[in-house]
Amino acid sequence: MMKTYDEFSSLQFDRPAPGVLRIVLDGPGLHAVTTQMHGDLADVWPAIARDDSVRAVLIRGAGDKAFSAGGSFDLIEDMVGEWRDRSRVLREARDLVRNLIDLPQPLVAAVNGPAVGAALVTALLSDISVVGRRAKIIDGHVRLGVAAGDNAALTWPMFAGMPKAKYHLLLNEVLTGEEAERIGMASLCVDDDLVQDKALEIAKRLASGSVPSIQYTKHALNNWYRQNWAIFDASLGYEFYGFGGPDVQEGVASHREKRDPVFVREDEQ
Repeated sequence: MMKTYDEFSSLQFDRPAPGVLRIVLDGPGLHAVTTQMHGDLADVWPAIARDDSVRAVLIRGAGDKAFSAGGSFDLIEDMVGEWRDRSRVLREARDLVRNLIDLPQPLVAAVNGPAVGAALVTALLSDISVVGRRAKIIDGHVRLGVAAGDNAALTWPMFAGMPKAKYHLLLNEVLTGEEAERIGMASLCVDDDLVQDKALEIAKRLASGSVPSIQYTKHALNNWYRQNWAIFDASLGYEFYGFGGPDVQEGVASHREKRDPVFVREDEQ
């Protein structure tokens, strides 16, 4: 019997082809990651790993305007607020990366429009990413006033090299789909209206391939992530340390007020 995923209520699932499980991010504010969705995104991958009917996974945003705008204000307030809530989200953020790395089935990401923050983790740690030419990849952490955690210190230098990683992460520079492919941050860039069809085509090819050879190749390649786990763990700790600091208050306020943040040095306060 085919497994259902009803327990992950913030995510939508369908099976567009034999062996392919599609996850759809759908919500207000360009599919912002809510508190519920953050937990679901952390925990869904082990459930998929145990589902032998799934030979490939595809993740996308609903419609064609956005993959995801990143963490919702409710999720950010959890991290800024009570220590207990921040600890829970920290655990989820660590589990999300670990579970994506350990997912045996190949994961394909289809990225239209903005891909930011928490949901961007799933796109960057996918095995094959298909991005639209006008896609906008933004890490967003320093703009919020916290260190670039999630997966940034782990993936960006490995994909694009340290100079490009620092340029985009320290300056919060937008990375277009075309530039993402050029510097190695995405597998393939296509016209925006072709993203979903191309990603599904790739997922179908993966699902029709040799399961053990594909899964063991993926597992071996992902040891590059595993051997650098301490780098990720440190960056995540620095990120969540920042959520208890003063700069994130200004970062959140500036997002709400749709203006540039003004971060004040300690000697100016």
